[in-house]
Amino acid sequence: MILIADSGSTKTAWCLVEDPQHIIYTQGINPFQQNEEEICTVLQHELFPSLPTHDLQLSAIHFYGAGCTPEKAPIVACALRQVISTTATIHVESDMLGAARSVCQRQPGIVCILGTGSNSCYYDSRTLHAGNPALGYILGDEGSGAYIGKRLVGDILKKQLPEDIQRLFFEETHETQANIIQRVYRTPLPNRYLASLSPFCARHREHPAIHAFLLDCFGQFFLRNIQSSQWNKEATKLPIGFVGSIAHYYASELAEAAQQYGYTIGNIVQSPLEGLVQYHQAK
Repeated sequence: MILIADSGSTKTAWCLVEDPQHIIYTQGINPFQQNEEEICTVLQHELFPSLPTHDLQLSAIHFYGAGCTPEKAPIVACALRQVISTTATIHVESDMLGAARSVCQRQPGIVCILGTGSNSCYYDSRTLHAGNPALGYILGDEGSGAYIGKRLVGDILKKQLPEDIQRLFFEETHETQANIIQRVYRTPLPNRYLASLSPFCARHREHPAIHAFLLDCFGQFFLRNIQSSQWNKEATKLPIGFVGSIAHYYASELAEAAQQYGYTIGNIVQSPLEGLVQYHQAK
């Protein structure tokens, strides 16, 4: 049996290749934000109790996750080995490779992630060719849920959006300036909190100011991650595929922003898990 995980900063989806309809969800695992002990706690309390315990003979674990750089991947691998206690081969790869394998399978393409965070790459059917660095929600992650949430609250608090939008934001979210400051600067995982505010834009996407705001957020993604990348010529020739909840829910605004920069949107999938199952079934 093969266990596959697709992990973002907010949640992780797990399934067995042999039983892809049974999906287990845990909180997100990101070795840049969590140490080995914290990851073990998530695995012990959220994953392990939900795994089928009868005769679970794992041959491999493929974990694709945010923050799983070559330097940080061993943290996740060690945690998996401790909790699951298996002799299976453990592969910990970046969420970018997971997105590429899911969307492109074994064909070349441009692949992007727009979820809590964002990233992009050119995939030559085997290897990733990185573009500009994602840099996380403080320095980068343009177009992501955290980026949209960060810009939204900044524009609300600095009165850069119309008064009716400001009023609706506070009425619907029950937020205060003090609570926003507390959550962003004094509590763990502020990127998740900021991303949780982005659905406000989806509810009011027809408002001209919010529509323009979203187009600018996604435009910044194309400008700072695609247009200035070393493989921009490939991006003008190939459809750009997307993985992630933000790409899924804002597909129309994303396509409009892409058109402004001369790009064509390809497949958009909310979760790469189904495509990853297909990829590993075909091996």
